[in-house]
Amino acid sequence: MQLVPKLYVVIPCYNEEEVLPETEKRLSDKLNRMISEKIISEDSRIVFVDDGSKDKTWTIIEEMYGNNPLVLGIKSSRNRGHQNTLLEGLITVKNDCDVVISMDADLQDDIEVLDQFIEKYTAGCDIVYGVRSARKKDTWFKKTTAEGFYKLMNGMGVNIVYNHADYRLMSARAIAELDGFKEVNLFLRGIVPMIGFQTDVVEYERNERFAGESKYPLKKMIAFAVDGITSLSVKPIRLITSLGIIIFFASIILLLYYLISYLLGHEVVKGWTTLILSIWAIGGLELLAIGIVGEYVGKIYLESKHRPRFIVEKYLKK
Repeated sequence: MQLVPKLYVVIPCYNEEEVLPETEKRLSDKLNRMISEKIISEDSRIVFVDDGSKDKTWTIIEEMYGNNPLVLGIKSSRNRGHQNTLLEGLITVKNDCDVVISMDADLQDDIEVLDQFIEKYTAGCDIVYGVRSARKKDTWFKKTTAEGFYKLMNGMGVNIVYNHADYRLMSARAIAELDGFKEVNLFLRGIVPMIGFQTDVVEYERNERFAGESKYPLKKMIAFAVDGITSLSVKPIRLITSLGIIIFFASIILLLYYLISYLLGHEVVKGWTTLILSIWAIGGLELLAIGIVGEYVGKIYLESKHRPRFIVEKYLKK
């Protein structure tokens, strides 16, 4: 391991034209300071990965590449989503550097802790997770839904680091192992912990988004959670099995109750309410079960095709 590692900062971008100039400015300043202090190699770079943006994101990346010796650019052939784009950046640069730190383009991740990531790496860690120390700047709704997301994922059997998104350091060795995970349905927050190796965390406070709109509203977060659960855990199917067993035994108990009541001569009132509620309850559970199983079948279908997870159209490198 080199004492002064060659660092690449990989940043997935989708319609980020409003924030990119400021992101380049702040990161360039930070990397230049780290280079002058001999924390990282002078060959370290910032890599912007365009996820098929519809605005001027790629044009801006090309301009930054031409004007700033620290900036590299990767262009996806089309929009593939944040996780695929992040993986595209990691895999594309893994042979060009010693270590990669991934972060979002919106400047919410605190770049001043980059030094701490490198310190953990030089101490022997292959993976370092950026973990939020607090959520003081979040609204009550955002805080509740975000914390509920992590609790739900862990409750469903998905091993993820609490309050960690995709702000993390990975060594070239760790990324090479990540490349061995070939699933199409990506949930990197759950896959990376499977790699193993020595890990640690760096705590930081997340800032307000500098400009533009969040790419993860509540609807997308729910879909993200469903993808993560069904990609990495079979616990929902086991819950269906458990629910089926409970309903079966409940029906046996009701059958015995009515049979005993009949034998004792008690009048059994047959009402429409009980019948209709039973039909709706069982019907709803059946549809829920079919939907959950369908999610897994759909993912198996996509995995069986072995389609590429990303296609690099351009790689601007120096």
